Amino acid sequence: MHQVIVRELVQHPQKSGELLGTAALMQLAASVISYSLILVTISLLRPEDHLAKSLTAIVGSMVLFRAIDVSVFWFESQVLSKYTVWARNTSFFLFSAVKVTLILGEASVSAFAWATLAEVIVTSAFMLLAMGSRGPSIRNLKVSGARAIVLVRDSWPLLLSSISIVVYMKIDQIMLGQLMNDTAVGVYSVAVRISEICYFIPVVIAASVFPSILEEKKRSKSSYYMRLQSLFDLMVWPSIFLAFLISGLSSWIVSSLYGEEFQSASIILSVHIWAAPFVFLGVASERWIIAENRSILSFQRTILGAALNVALNYFLIPKYGPLGAAVSTLISYAVAAFFADLVQFETREIFRMKVATLNLNAAFRRASELYS
Repeated sequence: MHQVIVRELVQHPQKSGELLGTAALMQLAASVISYSLILVTISLLRPEDHLAKSLTAIVGSMVLFRAIDVSVFWFESQVLSKYTVWARNTSFFLFSAVKVTLILGEASVSAFAWATLAEVIVTSAFMLLAMGSRGPSIRNLKVSGARAIVLVRDSWPLLLSSISIVVYMKIDQIMLGQLMNDTAVGVYSVAVRISEICYFIPVVIAASVFPSILEEKKRSKSSYYMRLQSLFDLMVWPSIFLAFLISGLSSWIVSSLYGEEFQSASIILSVHIWAAPFVFLGVASERWIIAENRSILSFQRTILGAALNVALNYFLIPKYGPLGAAVSTLISYAVAAFFADLVQFETREIFRMKVATLNLNAAFRRASELYS
C-alpha cells in the first residue's frame, strides 16, 4: 500500500488521519499473517535445523513492526523524508557499533539476529517520536472500513506484485540451496548483498519526486510526462555508471570486504550488478503505474519476471551454479522492468521514454529545459 497511501495523502490531505489509521491496522494484520507464514515455511523447508528455525523466528519478527511504516508514508507525502532518514541513520550507526562489539567479542550468530531485531524496534520508536512531533497526532488516527475496502481495491495487484518481486529477488538463493548446497548460497549471497546495496538509491529518488509528479498530473499532462521523463533520465545514467564501476572493481571489492576465500563471488557480482539499471527503471515506472492507478500492470509484469526467473534458475543453476542464478536474475529483471513495457499496449509510451533516456545528450538537454 506504500505508494497508494502516498498518492492518497497528496490528493486528499484532509483525510490523513483516516488514511494513516486504516493503513496502520491493515499493516498490523498483514504482519501477523506474514510472520505466521514465515514460521510455517521454515518448519517445512528445514524441519530438523533448529538454528535456522530459531534465527528465522527472531529476524522474521521484524515484520510485526511494519505498521509503523505509516509514518514513512506521511513524511514522503509531505516531502519530509529527512526525518525518516534521521531516524533510520541514527539507529543504523548505533547498532553498527553494537554489531562491531559483537564481532570483537566473537558473539554467536543468534546474538546478531537479536541485534538486528533490536535495531528495527529502536528505529520504530524513533519514527513514532518523529511522527508525534512533526506529523498528525497518533490520537487523531482513526479506522474506516470503507476506506480499507478502497485501499484493498487499489493495492491488491501491488500486493501480488510485491510477492512476485520477492520471489524473483530471493528465489535464486532458495533454489541454490535446494539444487546445490549452502556454500553456493553463501558465495552468491556475498555478490547479491554488494549488488543490492545501491538499490536504495532509486527508492530515495522516486520517493522525493513522486509527490511533485502527482502535483504536475493535476496541472498539465505535458508537464506531467516531462517530469516522468526527467525521472527516467535521473535513474538510468547513475545506475549504468554504478554498474560499470562495481563490475570493473568487483574482484577488489569482494576481496576487501570478505577476503580471498570469497573471490569466486566477484564474477557473480560483475554479472548481477547489471540488473541495477533495470531495477532503477522499474522503480521509476512503478510511480507512473501508481499515479495512473493501473496497478494491475505492475502485477502482470512482475509475475512474468518471477516465472521466468524460476524457469531459468531450474535450467542454469545445475549447469553453472551461482553464476547461472545471476544470469537468470539479470534476464528476468530486464524482461519485467523494460521489455514488458513494449508488449503491453498501455505502457508502450513508457517504453519509448525509457529508450529515450539512452540518448545522453538529449537527457542533458531535457534536464536543462526542465530546471532552467
